[in-house]
Order: sequence, then structure tokens, then C-alpha cells
Amino acid sequence: MSFASPATGALAYQAGLSAEAQVAADYAARGYRPLATRWRGRCGEIDLVLADGPGLVFVEVKKSRSFDRAAEALSPRQAARICRAGEEFAGSQPNGLLTEMRVDVALVNGFGEIRILENALMA
Repeated sequence: MSFASPATGALAYQAGLSAEAQVAADYAARGYRPLATRWRGRCGEIDLVLADGPGLVFVEVKKSRSFDRAAEALSPRQAARICRAGEEFAGSQPNGLLTEMRVDVALVNGFGEIRILENALMA
């Protein structure tokens, strides 16, 4: 069992916030409109919620030294929780669960490079 020091935990938290900001800027540059950051509902938290025209994009951001390690950090249980939280968010929108939506996973490596996996959590 490994134990992280409080300083290590704070650094990881700040790195996560920075990665989320980088990813949000990338989506904004491509025309997506931000709706929420770190949105929390009863079912869980979503890192970024974006509008893609009338549709919604829910983004889970994972940062690690490599893209592969970042991708491995997303567990099936977490993926299911993100999907449920997305449905909860969509339920608050005018078209409810009829809203077009997808879940992307944004991977950020140790160099700050971003790789977006669109519709990564297909049902």
C-alpha cells in the first residue's frame, strides 16, 4: 500500500484542475459552449459539460504521464457513474432525456498534450 503526502495530493489536485482547464479551452476553440465545470448531481460528478448545438457533451478528463496510463485510470464503475450523472443533467434540460448526448474522455499526458476520445462510453 502506498501513501501520498498531503503535498502530493494537493499537487495532483492542481494538475487535474489545470488539465480540465486545458481541455475546456480546446473544446471552446472548436466551438463548444461550456455549461458546467465539475458538475455534481446525486449520481456523481462530471468534469465538463458542454453544449454542441442542441446536444450535450459530457467530458471526463484523465491526466497521467502517458495517454495509456490516463486511459487506464477510468474504471468501468466510474464510466457507469458518469453516464448516470449525464442522464441526470440531461433531465434538467428542456428536451430532457430526448436531448442528444455523448460522453467523451479527454486524455492529457505529461507533456500537456490532449487526446480526445469522442463518444468513448457508447452504450
